[in-house]
Order: sequence, then structure tokens, then C-alpha cells
Amino acid sequence: MKTYFEPAREIPVRAEVDVVVVGGGPAGLMAAQAAAADGHTKVLLLESRSFLGGNLTIGLPILGFLGPKGNQIIRGAAQQFIDRLRAKGAASEHKACKLHMSLTIINPEEVKRTAFEMMKEAGVEVQLYTFVSDAIVENRCVKGVIIESKAGRQAVFAKTVIDCTGDADVAFRSGVECHKGDKDGGMQPPTLMFSMKGVNIPALRKAIIESPDIYDMDRMPKEQFARGNFITVGLRRQINEARAQGLDIPVSRTILISGMADDEIWVNMTRVNGTDPTDPSNYTRCERTAREQMMVVAEYLQKFVPGFQKAFIEKVAPFTGIRESRVIVGKYILTAEDILNRKAFEDTVCLAGYPIDIHHANGSDCTLTYLDDAYQIPFRCLVPAVVQGLLVAGRCSSMNHEAMASTRVMSTCMALGEAAGTAARLALQKNIPVSELPYPPLREALLKNGALLG
Repeated sequence: MKTYFEPAREIPVRAEVDVVVVGGGPAGLMAAQAAAADGHTKVLLLESRSFLGGNLTIGLPILGFLGPKGNQIIRGAAQQFIDRLRAKGAASEHKACKLHMSLTIINPEEVKRTAFEMMKEAGVEVQLYTFVSDAIVENRCVKGVIIESKAGRQAVFAKTVIDCTGDADVAFRSGVECHKGDKDGGMQPPTLMFSMKGVNIPALRKAIIESPDIYDMDRMPKEQFARGNFITVGLRRQINEARAQGLDIPVSRTILISGMADDEIWVNMTRVNGTDPTDPSNYTRCERTAREQMMVVAEYLQKFVPGFQKAFIEKVAPFTGIRESRVIVGKYILTAEDILNRKAFEDTVCLAGYPIDIHHANGSDCTLTYLDDAYQIPFRCLVPAVVQGLLVAGRCSSMNHEAMASTRVMSTCMALGEAAGTAARLALQKNIPVSELPYPPLREALLKNGALLG
């Protein structure tokens, strides 16, 4: 590859703060709020897009607030966020689901507004339209980040940096060892969500309930569709019929999610294999391909699925939802064996219970491995193995490929974000590196805010 030598240059310092959180998605929102909870910690939240919320804004339900036994396993800051949305009529209750443990429907647009409210109340400074292009590292300790924006190239110094980018962007640039995908490098494909309005939802419910031999559902009993919010995963027969008639459907199952409106369905059926979200050229191909797939999927629904005959595409998510990219190598790497054996940890920071849900890197289907009960995630998964001054929260925390297929859901990412922000605040109060924070005060603070730790 041809290269260019960039001359050294002096750049202005944009800010010196206690904690900088990079990425304003599910993990980043909780991390920033938790870090600023004492009213004294100076927190800056950096986000590359024009809004906050990340995957909370793309039409997905939040999965996994309830565990395999039907009990709630995630509370704390994540539940407080849902309570705020529910007070505005912008979130549903946590509905038990045989396939996904639970689903919580949210209004994507209200998420954006509520996120700004939360940050303002917490005293968190927010800067949008800003990319982190490098990390400031001295003697294997992260001291801050280099940012790029319309204002040019600037530096931000912080006592602790929390990487909530989902792609471990800061960690990667800090020299933290990172991995992507399975043993062959294959990553779970992303999905561009879109919503359709004008759906006759009673007709869809009726078909599933009264004709399960025709309109098949994976694992979910027909009673699940009788009332309230629902998600369909099935209708494989209809997809096979559509394919026989020439429609190139990218997935093997029809995944539909009821929205907040009476005639609204969010569609989770685009799938772009071979996507690497850390490669912008590749990611661009993904976005283009997903929009092409969307039109085919909409045609399929209108022609083959009851209730969609008069439906139309009303809105499209602002970006494709990424299931997998980089994960760090932390002080502990969570594995599928840990999850299945429900390994106990002395530094647990949250519980999780979503199945090991692997969308295959090739083909059009996925594999789910179900759990008997909730499992624990240790604080060490947020702490890089070597580099100090940095925590990594969300789907890019230290998990192997199979474990991340369970921990990647938004409820778990929110809980991990709260743990990271709380740890950063406590370390600052004790004037110690965050990687050296003893566990008891972190546990006490999380429990005090309502977290469930086992």
C-alpha cells in the first residue's frame, strides 16, 4: 500500500475532564450518567452521529431484561431509563418471550430526546459530530483521545477513558489486543431495520393463532400472539414459497416486531453477510446492499404475509445494526462455557440470560443455545489486559465469539455501561487507577442503585 508521511503538528486541547465516554449508545449513555452521578465528576460524552441512543434508535426491541426463569435480572440504571420512557408512553412492559427471554418495545425517536434530557440532568457535556481518530497513550496508560470534527483535530485529556463505541475503536488505537469473529474471522452479519405502517395486525395475529400449521413460529406458542406486543420468528413456509417464485429473501425466517402504533411493524429481515464494520468501504457496501434487500423483503411481506397487503415502508433505521466486530482481550475473557456452566465470579457487575444467538457468518439462518438460568459477567471483562486508564463496555468487552453472541443485547450492554461509569467515578474519588479499584465499593454502589448481581 502506498503511504504518506504526516508531519508532526501542534493541536489545541479541546478539554481536560475526569472521564471521557466515547460512544453514546446503550452502554455509553449509562456509563456517562453513572460517572457523573456524584455531581462533581466532570464527564464528556463524544458521539459521531447527530443524536444519542445508538442501537436503541433503530427499531429493535430491548431483549433480555428478564432471564430464562422469567424473573427480572437487569435493573439499576437500565430499568430507570425504561421507567422514564414508560412515563411518556414510549416503552412497553417487559414481556416474557419463549425465544428471546423477554422483549421491551421502545419508541426510537423518544429515546433520542430522553437521552439528551438524562445527560443534561446528570451534568454530562455532550459533543456530537465527533470522531475519535487516535488515543493518547503514555507508558501503556491512556491519557485521553484525539478527536476529529468540523473544528479540526483536537485533544481531550481525561483521567479515565471509557470505550463504548461497540467496535472497540479507542481500545484498538490504544494498542489493546483485539479480535474479530469466529476462528475463521467470520462475523455475525448486520441488519438494516425498517418499519411498515398500514399493517392489519389483527389479521396477522389471527393467521398465526388459528393456522399454526401454515404460519409456523419457531419455539413460540400461539398464545404469545393473542395480546400485547409480540415478535414473530418463523413463517419459513412463506419464505420458501416466495423464493420459489423468484424473490431473493436474504434470511430463512420472518422476523417482525410490533411497534408502539396500532398498525406499525418493525422488520428485522435484511442481512448482509461478509460485512466488516471497521472497514468503511465494506460497511458502505453493506448499507447499499441492505437497502436493496429491504425493497425485496417489503414485496415479500405484501404478497405472502397476512395483514401486509396495504402496508408501506414508513421509516428506515439511520444505520445498520451491527451484531459483531472487534472485542478486546481483557483481564478476563468470558466464554460460552462460563455462560453455560453459570460460573460464579468474585467481581460480578451484572447478570445476563439471553441465549447464545449466533447469526451464521454464511448462509441465511442462525443457531440459538438456551440457558437454564442467568449468568454473571465480571468487572475484569471491562478492563484491558495490559493498557491502563481505559475501560471497555458493551458488545466490545472481553468475550469470545460465542459468549458475545449472548452478551451483545442492549439490556446487558446498558448494565455493563453502568458498571464502567460507576467504576470510573469511584476510582476518581479514591485517586487510584480504575484498573486497581477494589471490588467491594463497586458492588456496593451498583447494588445501591438497584442493580442485580446474583
